[in-house]
Amino acid sequence: MSGDVLARVLTENSLIAAFVVVGALVMVSYWLSARLTRGHIHGSAVAIALGLLLAYAGGVATGGSKGLADIGVFAGIGIMGGAMFRDFAIVATAFGAELEALKKAGLVGALSVVIGVVLSFVVGALVALAFGYTDAVSVSTIGAGAATYIVGPVTGTALGASSEVVALSIAAGLTKSVLVMIGTPLVAGRIGLDNPHSAMIYGGLMGTTSGVAGGLAATDPKLVPYGAMTATFYTGVGCLLAPSVLYLVVRAVL
Repeated sequence: MSGDVLARVLTENSLIAAFVVVGALVMVSYWLSARLTRGHIHGSAVAIALGLLLAYAGGVATGGSKGLADIGVFAGIGIMGGAMFRDFAIVATAFGAELEALKKAGLVGALSVVIGVVLSFVVGALVALAFGYTDAVSVSTIGAGAATYIVGPVTGTALGASSEVVALSIAAGLTKSVLVMIGTPLVAGRIGLDNPHSAMIYGGLMGTTSGVAGGLAATDPKLVPYGAMTATFYTGVGCLLAPSVLYLVVRAVL
């Protein structure tokens, strides 16, 4: 098959090509995670970092604004990475969690989710203010990104934030995810992170599912399901609170 024919096939089946490209990227990312970091940095974080680099390279190469999606054979990535698939993934994740399981963590576990979301949002909002952002939409979007790199784009889309601010929110969430992955095994012994109950509370406070899962995997693989469960609820709570209640608070303050 010639290059022109292959390019035409990939362009005409862009969404299928996007799944193949992303699948290959994830496979390479998990290989790099295992080989270079021995699993201390989760494969999903490596994949996100590589994805951002490829998006930047695509934007520079084409002079466009959609990263790799501006290249014909990669146009399906723009659809795959759009709001529809993103929101579908969030809803699917929420349906996979059981409320009864969260109740096992007790009131402290439930409060840890709310406290974690609000605390991360406040820290992110303060950083946004320190860097000169003064409008409520930008501050709220970056604050939401400090919660997770999913909550940031959801909030930015809901509030109508610029693509640059949304990108910053993703970067903030990715940075947090990597720090949690690396830091969890280092502090686990000091904070008593050695049982399912504490893992649930830790997941609720930190919130980044990939970061918590990777960090707990490096600490004790048996704790991963418990921390990931409350971290999943954290994402849902963040998507509800950040573009509504927390945004209104920021708007009232500013």
